[in-house]
Amino acid sequence: MIPAGALAYLQSPQLLPLWTTIHRRLIRNGRTATGRLTISGLDPEQRSALGELLDRVVGTQMTIDLATLDRRLRNSAAGVGLLAVVEQIVGPVPDRRADAAASAARRSLLRDHADAALVAAGLGDCAWAPPWLDWLWRQGLPARLSSEDVRRLVDQASSALGLTVGVHARTWSRGELAQTVTGTAHGLDDDTPLARVVLRGLALALTAPFPANAEARRALWDAAGVTGDTVATTVLTYGLRPAADPWLCHRADRHAETHLTLREIRRLTPLHVAPQTIYVCENPRVLEAVADAAWDRAVVCTMGNPTTVTLALLDALTRSPDVVLAYHGDFDWPGIAIATRIFARYPARPWRFTAHDYRSAVARAHDHGTPRQPLTGRPIPAPWDPDLAAAMTDAGVAIHEEAVLETLLEP
Repeated sequence: MIPAGALAYLQSPQLLPLWTTIHRRLIRNGRTATGRLTISGLDPEQRSALGELLDRVVGTQMTIDLATLDRRLRNSAAGVGLLAVVEQIVGPVPDRRADAAASAARRSLLRDHADAALVAAGLGDCAWAPPWLDWLWRQGLPARLSSEDVRRLVDQASSALGLTVGVHARTWSRGELAQTVTGTAHGLDDDTPLARVVLRGLALALTAPFPANAEARRALWDAAGVTGDTVATTVLTYGLRPAADPWLCHRADRHAETHLTLREIRRLTPLHVAPQTIYVCENPRVLEAVADAAWDRAVVCTMGNPTTVTLALLDALTRSPDVVLAYHGDFDWPGIAIATRIFARYPARPWRFTAHDYRSAVARAHDHGTPRQPLTGRPIPAPWDPDLAAAMTDAGVAIHEEAVLETLLEP
């Protein structure tokens, strides 16, 4: 505590430029009175006041050693050091170094918590998960929210992602998922921060663009197995013969395609089918060709990225004993991403969807004079055949399912 008389003297207007200049230097110094600083442009009254304080002649410019001034103040009537004087007159001197260290430590602890949340949600080995957290941190999440709010948001988002694109994935309505993750059916409404954070994770997990409008958001939710209702969308099927559904068996006998809603699939579940291989394609033209050829095997078409209703059907089918999937998709990077999701979620094998099949398709396209379709985008590994991504990168050609219909229909 500075005595009143000494404080009144030190607070004189003539000395204020000195204290404000030193205040800035102490901030840079981390609150330590070290180093030297120069003050210039002093008027006669300021020179006189500084000369009295320092007990020396002062010109229009002067250089001050802060450590010396600190000792002088401690030995004066003030009885305190330079830092205490400056804080009393100008205001608190923030310790930016300590603040930065504390902030870095807090961010590190929150990141450790986020990493643990990913592991708990079954996402610890997902290549897209660390970039998702990196994005959250670049958005300033720890700076904008309290530590408690950051932990809650990351925990809920990780849980939602684990239940949709992780090892615990299944199909949901968005209200069901929100109720499970947040305790309220509106926890994942479009205007919530949680929904935006989860959608960013879904876009990375499914290698899809971040949705820019309501339609794109609905499409991304649907691709992740989360739907708004149970009747608006369907899955295209052929040749399914569930034991308890004569109508589907009748359509299979007639070689007719069938569209099933999520409501119908839930009504049919458990969907018991005989042990078999069910063929899964990406493009409806493949299923159309299968129907024209009167195939005696069951086929499900994902129509691109598998939607909620598609995943619900495949989930139900693969619960039957000894049912496996055989998958074929486009030989391009989005097609590889879709296939990776199928192979990670279900017991499945490639259906003429290996490096050998790709090279053969490229050769046939060349022999037939088919216009070259350049392969664009970022390469993605194909876990079911490690040579496939390298073969595609080397050839640089995209081969879509329509180009290999004859091969797919071969016995």
